[in-house]
This record gives sequence, structure tokens and C-alpha cells, in this order.
Amino acid sequence: MSGTVLGHDGRPRCRWCAAAPEFLHYHDAEWGFPVSDDFRLFEKLCLEGFQSGLSWRTILAKRENFRSAFWAFDFNRIALFNDVDIERLLRDEGIVRHRGKINAVINNAKRAQELVKAEGSFATYIWRFEPRREDCAKPQTASTSAASIALSKDLKRRGWSFVGPTTVYAFMQAMGLINDHVWECEIRASVEEARAEFQRPV
Repeated sequence: MSGTVLGHDGRPRCRWCAAAPEFLHYHDAEWGFPVSDDFRLFEKLCLEGFQSGLSWRTILAKRENFRSAFWAFDFNRIALFNDVDIERLLRDEGIVRHRGKINAVINNAKRAQELVKAEGSFATYIWRFEPRREDCAKPQTASTSAASIALSKDLKRRGWSFVGPTTVYAFMQAMGLINDHVWECEIRASVEEARAEFQRPV
């Protein structure tokens, strides 16, 4: 049980969710549950890029500010951002004011539009990279995988930025492409059930 911690209800959960009070709800209600909404997928990939060099706690605490600043991560609207928007974002103390990361979101929004045009939806493209169960490492023992490397390479080939294999692996963990809750975690079974019932976009 070394990979777990008991919650306030006495049930075991992944140990990392005890690192900050706000992690518990995120762990129980979001992390690992499959997502097919294009904007939610785009949001998470962008936020993982912003996290690079920082902690997820920092990003999670600012998530609502990010959503406000980036129009709920509607990539069709972000693709229209210009220099005025960039300067507005660089002055916004509620987000991470990193010019390179802000420029990456705008660039990636345009690339997301291209993917939707080619694939029908961003989700359809992303879920093609879901790894087979037998190719997944033991929960929470890896920071990259063959699938995250493949997705990272393909995104970079298509012109995306701030999408390295570690960033992409964290994205895949969070969006339910893999179930990385430890075996003893109370939530793992709920994620398994959700993944079993999930309709993969085609």
C-alpha cells in the first residue's frame, strides 16, 4: 500500500493526491476519466505545456484564470489572437506569464484547427494514440511511454510546440487514455468502468 494514502473517508487513494488539499477532488473526479471533448483535450494539453518547469499545483490553482484568459480554450477563438492579445496575457497576473508558452498556445490553436479539418475532431486524432493495455507500464512508474513518444513526435511534425513526450504522457494520464491510478486506489475501478463504457471517437 506504499503507493496510497487514506482519504478523509478512510478509503485509499494515490499518494500524490495528499500533497495539496485541492488535489483530492481533482484526483477523484477528473484525473484518468476519459475525455472526448475537443476543447477540454486542448485545454489540458496547453496547461501541461504551461506546467513545464513548474508544479501542477501552481497550474491547478490558476486554472480558472487560464480559462478566462484563453476563452475557455476554444481553439477557434484563440487562433485569432494577435499581438494585442499577447500583451494582454503577458500583463495578466492570474496566469503564467511566459511569452514562449503563450505563443505556443496560439500556434497550437491553429494546428488544432488543421487537425479538426483533417480528422473531423481533435478527439478522433488524440484517441488514435491510446495504447494497448499490455503496453502500459505499472501505474505511476513511468514518465513517458511509446505512445506518448509517438504522439509527441506526430504533433511536432504537424508544427505543435511545448508537446514533449513527458508533457504528452501527463496529458494521456489525465485525459484517460491510460488508467494510471495505482492498483489499490479506490478510484481506479471507477476509471476502469468509465473507460469500458467510453465511446472512442471515430
